[in-house]
Amino acid sequence: MKNYDVIILGGGAAGLMCAIAAASRNRRVVVLESSNKVGKKILMSGGGRCNFTNLNCDSSQFISSNNKFCISALSRYTQWDFIALAEKHGIPYHEKKSGQLFCNQSSKDIVAMLMAECRQADVSILTHCETTAVEYNGNYLVSCNKNQFSAASLVIATGGLSIPKMGATDFGYKLAKQFGLKVCETRAGLVPFTFTGVTQELTTRLSGVSLYAALSTSNASFTEDLLFTHRGLSGPVALQLSSYWTPGSEIRLNLLPRCKADLLLLNAKIEQPSVKLRSFLSSVLPRALVLELEKLWWQSESEKLLTEISDMFLRQVAYQLHNWKVRPAATEGYRTAEVTLGGIHTDELSSKTMESKRQPGLYCIGEVVDVTGHLGGFNFQWAWASAQAAGKAV
Repeated sequence: MKNYDVIILGGGAAGLMCAIAAASRNRRVVVLESSNKVGKKILMSGGGRCNFTNLNCDSSQFISSNNKFCISALSRYTQWDFIALAEKHGIPYHEKKSGQLFCNQSSKDIVAMLMAECRQADVSILTHCETTAVEYNGNYLVSCNKNQFSAASLVIATGGLSIPKMGATDFGYKLAKQFGLKVCETRAGLVPFTFTGVTQELTTRLSGVSLYAALSTSNASFTEDLLFTHRGLSGPVALQLSSYWTPGSEIRLNLLPRCKADLLLLNAKIEQPSVKLRSFLSSVLPRALVLELEKLWWQSESEKLLTEISDMFLRQVAYQLHNWKVRPAATEGYRTAEVTLGGIHTDELSSKTMESKRQPGLYCIGEVVDVTGHLGGFNFQWAWASAQAAGKAV
């Protein structure tokens, strides 16, 4: 039996940051990580360069059953605080777009920074440490394949269900339920859409084609890069919308979000009357996409010159370009999802400390909680902020 002040289950972004904050307050801290190394999701994120935060982080970029819950933690440990930590360690970074900050060199820099902070604060970290049982008798008793550990505070930082090949499990949700905490239904978020039948055949033919587009559901809309794949739709705009999509519902594609397609076509008819519809559209959209769309909608007119096509038909084409409706069969699921939507209900936790309201000394942080950020560094900022909130309270 080894005794500590704080046991943290999970050595990801949230777990390591919480350990740093707690140990810096002279708490004796141990991090128990079930896999072979800590920070796995950090290492693979952002194409290996880790989109570690966003300059424009605020509560509007998060999804939760209580959208106000995240405000407290995010306001007390901001993106500027994490940026200062990165700069203290001399990590070079750049803004890619829309406030997204990436490492110049490698996501390994972020893990190395966290490990250096852990060493300085004398945090104990154990890998290959699979928790088999957790009991509470005034203190928390955690049994794992290596030893037994006891502490007054226990932090669940086990992450969500996304990317199971990296070791993701539902252990954190089961543990929360063991202590009577409500858990919201979970599903894959920030994940590509898949299709079946004719639509999948179309996306397969267009696999690798990308463009700037707007995707919408009845309650959300995003404008970003779209990528056609052999299974369906991907790219940032599809990933963003997936977090708001409900199975069985349609999504709407606006292929020309930067302009009014009716004015574009009618002006082209005046200025370029001897150009074919297909040729003109291929100047503003990928040609492969135009050829597929004409099979769907305007095969009879595609060989005609613009001057030969009625204004009414051109307006119809414009409407179709702004309002292409498709119905995904599903998403790719947790296998490729960047995050897990849902999780431990925020009603169960203090927004100031992340401690359970019904179970003393039990804290829940990061992705395991029902707070999910948009694409672009927001989920990492939630991990840092919620971890700091708990680390300053344990």
